[in-house]
Amino acid sequence: MLAGIFKQAIMITAFVLAMMLIIEFINVQSKGKWASKFRQKGWLQILSAALLGLIPGCLGTYTAVSLYAHKVIGFAGLVTVMIATSGDEAFFMISMIPQTALLIFAATFVIAIIAGSLIYAFMGNKTLMKLPENHLRVHEDVESCICFSFPQIKKNLKDISFQRVILIAGLVLFIIGLLIGEFGHSHDFDSLLNPHEHEHAHEESHWNWITTSFLVVSLISLFIIVSVNDHFVEEHLWKHIIRKHFLKIFLWTFGAMIVIHFLTEYIDVREWTRENFYIMLLIASLMGIIPQSGPHFIFVLMFAEGTIPFSILLANSVVQDGHGALPLLAESGKSFVVVKLINILIGLAFGILLHLFGL
Repeated sequence: MLAGIFKQAIMITAFVLAMMLIIEFINVQSKGKWASKFRQKGWLQILSAALLGLIPGCLGTYTAVSLYAHKVIGFAGLVTVMIATSGDEAFFMISMIPQTALLIFAATFVIAIIAGSLIYAFMGNKTLMKLPENHLRVHEDVESCICFSFPQIKKNLKDISFQRVILIAGLVLFIIGLLIGEFGHSHDFDSLLNPHEHEHAHEESHWNWITTSFLVVSLISLFIIVSVNDHFVEEHLWKHIIRKHFLKIFLWTFGAMIVIHFLTEYIDVREWTRENFYIMLLIASLMGIIPQSGPHFIFVLMFAEGTIPFSILLANSVVQDGHGALPLLAESGKSFVVVKLINILIGLAFGILLHLFGL
């Protein structure tokens, strides 16, 4: 049982980190210029904020908080991005429940547009915080990254750093594991959470488009690691992604899987949720207040295992922002509290509405 959960945790962690690496690469290469498209026009501000929220991870949210601090977007845009984002949980949903992830992203995008437009109609570009200019920055002074140059790749491999060796070795081992089936993705998540009921889950797993996606993302990440300069590897990949995220993501993933496994061993969570839907909905919404990625992953896992309905997962996704809201909490407690109150009301409302429709 533990071996199966450990492998699944490694697979999810590797995919999440690979996606983070690719997004970090795109942002650094563009030097954050894609964020400069914001303008103080209602419809464009709301649409841009919602699109930022769709970016997996917290990069879009960090950017939105920075723009909010610079008064490029108002409180309406801030609420929009906070509703649209799912934080690092977006990576987990993409890796574990890809079809549902698309529905969640589409639903939160539409809800964010509606909520942001209504708030903008009343508040315009007003904000709830006062900060000095240039308090937060959006990758404006990042060292240029020389990429896709064969002389650069040759130099990287000839004078290879310790960090690059570790990153390459880890990805190569993961890719080999995918190719030989050690990290094969199973659509039936119960095979890991309830191994006694699915003794032959490993043998029955087969190569599918999800596993192919894992392989493609891993190969792209490997190419980026080999081709970028030492600054990008050390500052952006090693210090930012690996040191700050790897252990946390793995421990939360592995821990949550073990908790759910034993929970389902002794409690009929499906039945309890059906009989206490509104309590579970309230718990999922209130947990969204936590400005941290990890605690919310349990709801992704419970949905994948079939113990909670779509409505509860959506409510949690609407309220929670991963750790993207931490800069906002640090700089403007008032804005953080008001955003969370609005998101809780919206999350509860749509959770109840979907429940009434049987979702």
